[in-house]
Amino acid sequence: MNQTKKKWIYLDPFSLQLRITVGIATFSALILGSFAAWTRWKMQQFLIDSYKQNIEQITQRLPHDIQIYSEMMQPETGLQKAIDNLGNTKILLWVKSDNKILVKSITLDLLSDSIVTQLMSLSNMQIKAQIYKVNQSYFVLSSGSLQVQGKLLGKLFVAQDITREQTVFMAMVQSLNIASISAIILTIAIMTFYIRRSLQPLRQLNQMTSVISIKDLGQAQLYVDNAPSEVKELAQTLTMLLSRLWQSWEQEREFVSNVSHELRTPLTIVHGYLQSVLRRQNNLTETQQEALETAASETERTIRLLQDLLDLARADSGYLHFQMKSYVLNDLIEEVVMMAQKYSDRLITIESTSYPIEIKADYSRLKQALLNLIDNAIKYSDAGTPVSIKLNQIYDKAIIQVFDRGYGIPLQYQTRIFERFYRVDESRSQTTGGSGLGLSIVKTLVEAMGGSVSVQSKLGEGSVFTITLPT
Repeated sequence: MNQTKKKWIYLDPFSLQLRITVGIATFSALILGSFAAWTRWKMQQFLIDSYKQNIEQITQRLPHDIQIYSEMMQPETGLQKAIDNLGNTKILLWVKSDNKILVKSITLDLLSDSIVTQLMSLSNMQIKAQIYKVNQSYFVLSSGSLQVQGKLLGKLFVAQDITREQTVFMAMVQSLNIASISAIILTIAIMTFYIRRSLQPLRQLNQMTSVISIKDLGQAQLYVDNAPSEVKELAQTLTMLLSRLWQSWEQEREFVSNVSHELRTPLTIVHGYLQSVLRRQNNLTETQQEALETAASETERTIRLLQDLLDLARADSGYLHFQMKSYVLNDLIEEVVMMAQKYSDRLITIESTSYPIEIKADYSRLKQALLNLIDNAIKYSDAGTPVSIKLNQIYDKAIIQVFDRGYGIPLQYQTRIFERFYRVDESRSQTTGGSGLGLSIVKTLVEAMGGSVSVQSKLGEGSVFTITLPT
């Protein structure tokens, strides 16, 4: 449940799902927004056109009415009579000449002074038939020349009050906007669900490949049910790629194993002959003795390297067998320290918080791992500085820590020092005789016994390697 929440909280800005969702959401918003805007503009134009037609009818009828009324009464009275006859509470008319009002419909007097003032101010400008907001009311205002029998009487202004219609129209526009936004949100929600469901086969494929280990490469079969053809093709391609990787890995492992095995025997014989000759050193010159000692040392180093390679190859193939038995860790550490001190004059101390600490492990393999760590601590620390080993037990875990006061390991290299053939300082490794396999052997052996190994280091202060084993 917590993992699901974290996935929703953390959204990868570079994910395919987000990119497709944003693209569809943007496209939907543009389409629906454009449609809503066009609909709103079209409805507005329809209203204006219908009012314009009504006003044009009034403009066309007014000269005829004026002419009829003028034949029966005074022209000014006839003009007023015609204006009042066409005007009502919704339609307002007035005629201006030389910026003076000649006549106006009586309904203008029913409006508030502020509305009349603003309407008159609008008539002083060049206007076109459109909707104007005056205070809280809406009017369609239009103008044109008023001619009777070819004589120009002035400029006729017609204003139609459409406050009620405009209010209804604005309510419809608001409903349209709400519907558009709701449609966009609903579209995004549906598309997000659909895209997430469509990308689920890719997630399944990713999960399957992430748990494949080296041992599983040969048997790995990637298949996703109910997946699109493209994803199925990708799964088949990845399966073939894993198969080729397995074949390459097997060839490399067999090559290393065969070479290590074939070379170890003749080198062991060569090393034996060299040691035999060195034991009869009375017949050798100083130069010959030095050359033979160097050859014997390099031969022994190569044999150890081949043995390490052979152990790693066996571990990779599952042929490195372990005899897991119960032992007292304290006694094993004392034996390892005594062995290490035979080959080094370095002071090695042991600190233990409890006795006995019983563990279940392979005795010889654990000794090999500990000797590698102690040898590593001696090689990469100054002569005269001690090496410390601390033992502790926390619940069902036995903790072994190997401390040195060496040069330290830079932080960026600490995650890689357990890789095969990886060496932080190539020049120092050559002088110390390191092959880059020691820590890799330690990691392989410890993990095969159900434990773990880690390192903490500071430049100039030294390093501490920690082995954790189940008790």
